[in-house]
Amino acid sequence: MSQSRAAGSEDAGAAEGAGTTGKADAPARPRRRQARGEARIAQLLKAAADVFCTTGYTAASTNAIAREAGVSPGTLYQFFPNKEAIAVELGDQLLARWRETYGAALLADHLELPLDRMLDATLDPLIEFNCANPAFTVLMHGPEIPGMPSKDHDAVHLTMLSRVETILAGYLPDRPPAEVTRIATMIFNIFKSGLDVIMAHEGDEREAYIREVKTVLHRYLEPMIPDDTTAGPRSPHTP
Repeated sequence: MSQSRAAGSEDAGAAEGAGTTGKADAPARPRRRQARGEARIAQLLKAAADVFCTTGYTAASTNAIAREAGVSPGTLYQFFPNKEAIAVELGDQLLARWRETYGAALLADHLELPLDRMLDATLDPLIEFNCANPAFTVLMHGPEIPGMPSKDHDAVHLTMLSRVETILAGYLPDRPPAEVTRIATMIFNIFKSGLDVIMAHEGDEREAYIREVKTVLHRYLEPMIPDDTTAGPRSPHTP
């Protein structure tokens, strides 16, 4: 009885591959194929991220990516025609996730936090994302990367800088806008430089450098903050 069911299941699977199943099964077939395809794409993109980080984009090859993914080059070509297409897809996905990350990190609610807690709430998600996705840096900053990831990244950079200015203005309510912009730009570049050092280390050393970056930013900002805002900034959102 069970052998009959298994045979029937195998026959149904073979018929599905040949496109000869009945109408009742038709709606499920594309979903199953799509799920398998998405899983394979995710596998290939993860492998590509590892290869790009190890060898750099230019030296990477589709054969190396297929080998890292544990599939044949022919399987890779079923989903991506070349290395450039893989990089574009991976870059788009990482950039979308980066937008979500900084959107959650640079919140107006952080205006209610003391400076040290604000730095934790803002920097920790950004650091965590970059450390978990080193391919993001490779794809966003490599001049030879196809598509327009660097231009998209520049647009995201400007949006992030604007949000940093908004948060900073709550802590420095008496500073003119041009000065707030300069301070925000300095903060942004100090963080980017510190992030390079953080990502070059692992384990306890990485944690130590994270603390160092926060210390630098805290010592830079704290003398500027008026005494009546050290326990929490004044914000236009707060009555």
